[in-house]
Amino acid sequence: MKRIATAALLLLLAVVSTVYCQDNMLNEYINEGLSSNHALNQKKMDYSISLARLKESKALFFPDIDINARYTVAEGGRVIEFPVGDLLNPVYSTLNMLTGSAQFPTVENQSFNFYRPREHETKVSMIQPVFNSDIIYNYKINREYSEIARADIDLYKRELVKEIKTAYYNCCKALSLLELADSSIVLVNENLRVSRSLFNNDKVTIDVVYRSEAELAKAEAFRAKVLNMCESSGAYFNFLLNRPLETEFIPGETQEVLPADDLEQSQQDAIRNRNELQQLKNYMAAGEYAVRLEKGDRLPDLTAVVNYGYQGEEYRFTSDDDFVLASLVLQWNLFQGLQNKHTIARRKLELDKLRETYSEAEKSIKMEVLNSYYSLISTCEETKAARKQKLSAVKAYRVVSKKYEQGQANLLELIDARTTMTEAKSGLINSLNNYFISRAVFECARGDEFIQ
Repeated sequence: MKRIATAALLLLLAVVSTVYCQDNMLNEYINEGLSSNHALNQKKMDYSISLARLKESKALFFPDIDINARYTVAEGGRVIEFPVGDLLNPVYSTLNMLTGSAQFPTVENQSFNFYRPREHETKVSMIQPVFNSDIIYNYKINREYSEIARADIDLYKRELVKEIKTAYYNCCKALSLLELADSSIVLVNENLRVSRSLFNNDKVTIDVVYRSEAELAKAEAFRAKVLNMCESSGAYFNFLLNRPLETEFIPGETQEVLPADDLEQSQQDAIRNRNELQQLKNYMAAGEYAVRLEKGDRLPDLTAVVNYGYQGEEYRFTSDDDFVLASLVLQWNLFQGLQNKHTIARRKLELDKLRETYSEAEKSIKMEVLNSYYSLISTCEETKAARKQKLSAVKAYRVVSKKYEQGQANLLELIDARTTMTEAKSGLINSLNNYFISRAVFECARGDEFIQ
């Protein structure tokens, strides 16, 4: 496999006259598409939402501080009986008898309302989680999901860049074919003029003129077909850029550059750069945290609570009315009907499934890079052959055209030479733009990042 890849790379480097190129106009189109695409903007919003959710989970690590004020006016309600007379009067009676005096008076039983007629409480409460496994692992899970959302943006951007490049080169192909159709019509009209001249000079029969007129109609039909291709490809290109569909397409100038890296290096780059694999890694990390989250439910939660405030019947804030309460609250769920055990088992199975998915995705990406790489090699070779074919066809047509004007070649020979030349030019246009499209697909498969 390495020998095949090396040979293919050498073949690609040998065809430097028809290799990949990217112009400034295309870069401007890509930047425009990345900034205006609705779906991409929605994914950016999803990422912003995930960051906000991450900040929410991070805020749970900080204390919760509240101010609570209460003023109560009460009337009626429960009455508490306190038999102070029944308890003290026998004692007082005995003391009076022993002392022969009346120093100890009779005391009545007392009763008072449970609710005080007026009461206020104003306090500041602080609740600080000391240890809470749910808060810790929920934060880590949300952090992984925010990375997944960010990778989703990069993934969509890479696919969008590929689509814009493909649409761009399809538009370039259509415009080139339209120019070819126009030039073909010019040639056919000239052939028709020559045919009529030869007929008028009794050098050919009328059927030669009719055949030239038929060839003109055929060329005009081809132009109509290509014009429809221009309209449809241009509309789709404008759709990708979120522009009015009828906006004029302006191609840019291209500059030739050499392709880089061999197949093995490209596959390694893809494994390192592809956002799909990074997303799967984040999903696996989130899955591991989810397992720890369920295991963490077996541990106690510890919370510190501090209250400082004022209480009393009158609304006043003095040192005689203030109070402080500090507590450590421990909560430990000892049994949930084995629910945690089964949940942990399910989470582990989901994690194993993600590992299998990652392994399969890794192989699939390597295969995608391999296919796009050899497709690039193939289109490059086709372009080299098409260029040679075009040069030969143009030379042959020039020779046959001069012979036809001099009456030394018949119309069939001229038509055959012109058709061969047109097909050769069309083949070069198709193969060249197909190479550019293959290059865009290869870059996408390799995970190249577009630099704005």
